[in-house]
Amino acid sequence: MTAGHGGALLVVGDVVTDVVARYRGPLSAGTDTAASIHRLPGGAGANVACWAVYGGCGDVRLLGRVGADAAAWHERELAARGVRPLLVVDAAAPTGTVICLVDTGAAAERTFLTDSGASSRIGPEDWSDALLDGVARLHLSGYLLFSEPSRALVEVALAAARARGVPVSLDPASAGFLSGLGVDRFLDLVEGLDVLLPSRDEACLLTGLLDPADSAAKLSRHVPSVIVKQGAEGALVARSGVVCARVPAAPASPRDSTGAGDAFTGAFLAALIAGAGPEDAAVAGCRAGAEAVVRVGARPPRAAG
Repeated sequence: MTAGHGGALLVVGDVVTDVVARYRGPLSAGTDTAASIHRLPGGAGANVACWAVYGGCGDVRLLGRVGADAAAWHERELAARGVRPLLVVDAAAPTGTVICLVDTGAAAERTFLTDSGASSRIGPEDWSDALLDGVARLHLSGYLLFSEPSRALVEVALAAARARGVPVSLDPASAGFLSGLGVDRFLDLVEGLDVLLPSRDEACLLTGLLDPADSAAKLSRHVPSVIVKQGAEGALVARSGVVCARVPAAPASPRDSTGAGDAFTGAFLAALIAGAGPEDAAVAGCRAGAEAVVRVGARPPRAAG
């Protein structure tokens, strides 16, 4: 089914607090390294939702789970970027926190220390099929696959979307967590997806192949559309076992690569909902990724006004 123009995007995923520490390497083990530190709203699911609004999608909804400690702040931050927050407040766990260590050298490489907190406790009881009312596409954050309750939520959400003919995309989220989950298990869990949006590392890990194009082609035998995000190398679009487009990156001088993949995904999905094909949507994704890396933090600029 092709999504109609102007339908809503429902994102289900993580809402976390990012503590971004920018330093110039190497880290001095056992003592101090000077850094500039910012507390910012983040989470792959939440970032994708914000970038989808920024990419022109007029109705973006986000289902996530947060702790009471930061629920109001996250709601405000999402609403300020035009996202409709559907946040479940967890009485027992605090909001997830990610410490992002960003090397301010040429590569702006980042390392994450992740405490998933409330976000990993989202489960089937937080889902209702009514969440799909008016929804043209459902997007699932790959972080949902890494805890028992949220895996069960993925199953329920996928079944509900399939029953309604709503196409579903997923971003695998983390090569580190993926290897822990296991490739075969991942491919079983994502049965029924329409679009898979892995990074180059994730695509290679999922296929055991070294070449991202070969990986994209192989994955597109499992999932109808596979978009491999390659940062400065642009993106690959594969369908039915064949790479059908290589989309160049938009030029950028990176300051902070946090959230660049989420920016790509949000803009890509907004373009699909507006009626673009996967190749044109990938061009929009590359543009948003380039815009993301020149900013500190993982969210787009706030809308004017």
